[in-house]
Amino acid sequence: MTKKRYVSNSAEREASNSEGQASSRSLVQEPNGSNPSPASTDPQSPPSGGSSKQNPPSGSQSTEKESESKQPYAVQRASAFSVAQEQLNRVASVMDLDDDLREHLSMPRRELIVHFPVVMDDGSMRNFTGFRVHHNTALGPTKGGIRYHPDVTLDESRALAMWMTWKCALMNLPYGGAKGGVVVNPKELSERELQAMTRRYTSEISLFIGPEMDIPAPDVGTDAKVMAWVMDTYSMNRGYSVPAVTTGKPLAVGGSAGREYATGLGITYVTRAMLRRRMGLHLEDATVAIQGFGNVGSWAARAMHERGAKVVAVSDVNGAVYDERGLDPRHLKHYAEETGTVGGYPRADALTGEELLELNVDVLIPAALEGQITRENADRINARVIAEGANGPTTPEADRILEDKGVLIIPDILCNAGGVVVSYFEWVQDLQAFSWDESEIRHQMKRKLLDNLDDVLAITLQTGQDLRTAAYTIAIQRIVDALEYRGIYP
Repeated sequence: MTKKRYVSNSAEREASNSEGQASSRSLVQEPNGSNPSPASTDPQSPPSGGSSKQNPPSGSQSTEKESESKQPYAVQRASAFSVAQEQLNRVASVMDLDDDLREHLSMPRRELIVHFPVVMDDGSMRNFTGFRVHHNTALGPTKGGIRYHPDVTLDESRALAMWMTWKCALMNLPYGGAKGGVVVNPKELSERELQAMTRRYTSEISLFIGPEMDIPAPDVGTDAKVMAWVMDTYSMNRGYSVPAVTTGKPLAVGGSAGREYATGLGITYVTRAMLRRRMGLHLEDATVAIQGFGNVGSWAARAMHERGAKVVAVSDVNGAVYDERGLDPRHLKHYAEETGTVGGYPRADALTGEELLELNVDVLIPAALEGQITRENADRINARVIAEGANGPTTPEADRILEDKGVLIIPDILCNAGGVVVSYFEWVQDLQAFSWDESEIRHQMKRKLLDNLDDVLAITLQTGQDLRTAAYTIAIQRIVDALEYRGIYP
């Protein structure tokens, strides 16, 4: 195994306001302190076409790609897993990793496919398919979300598990990466059906999960309530309560303060620091567009807005809205909860999903699904900074196009790592049966994110690498070190 190592110097840390005690209901005050080939494709309709206007015409309305698109155009994209493997291969070449080690890191350790029945409200039986993938366990038990979405596949689960491995390693967490989910549109199920499906899926994958083996968390289509059902099902099968089996739970059953908004707030911390250090731009002077208005996108919008940024555009699967004066994320969230979409929001103009991606803004946050910025639309991106709120939203081909344009990409494994950092805190609290104060959690999350941002920036200064390559280099080296010390069994 190669011993090539990159030692980071201490980079200049962000000079930010000290954090004071904060309410869990407000972010205004901050507290102190089979292996597919690269040619394999999946049908998808990411945003393309449209104009890159700063003031898009009102009245234009279409559907943004986040699930099955209804847009009239369709392009092919490489499988998510082939994208993840290509990213690994690119960095492995830079690091001069041995071929056998590269091959080992490119494949999951174990995979599970389950097919199971659920009795629906009308008495009929419906069969579901679910997955759980563990990518790497060199650093510890695996960690990763459970996704409920019609487009969930084994290929996607493999990719997301691999990205989680790198993210956990970059954050210096004692985890490997995992991912899983069920092929379903959760909005089509009643709450009883959703609970029954969750409990049966949990039972089917119970041999794959546990506090010392694999700790699931919420992802697209799941939330704290679903995590509570997973925890309760696992506990019932063990005969005693096991809160540490999941994270992202409600506070009443072992959840952590700050977990709900951790990813969105972390994106804001990292983006604010990056704007200052690399561009000399203050967040208060930045304009922001956000693709996706689920948990990550909505909290990122709120955190950005409360820290002075102007959030001018937001989209979800059913629509997109724009106001050059800035949107109020809280009011927009209330509207979306009442209507089911941000589309039609009366205080803003309508625009298309592709127009949002192409707006002339300082910061674009893709916070929907993977594979949204591709070679088909990368040359029309006009943002100065892309802060990856979703996992894998930018393909390697798009990376190269954007780099040539001078766009700064804050990679997903750094930018959106706040969620897994606070999930780690929740897991530790559950294992210890001791709760932490919310201000301490937020302070420690910020410190961990910015410490690792320092490491990434130090590598870019030493080597001239882009941020993604530098972040991957650190993460992979930490896993390589663990593998070398542990050895190969038997």
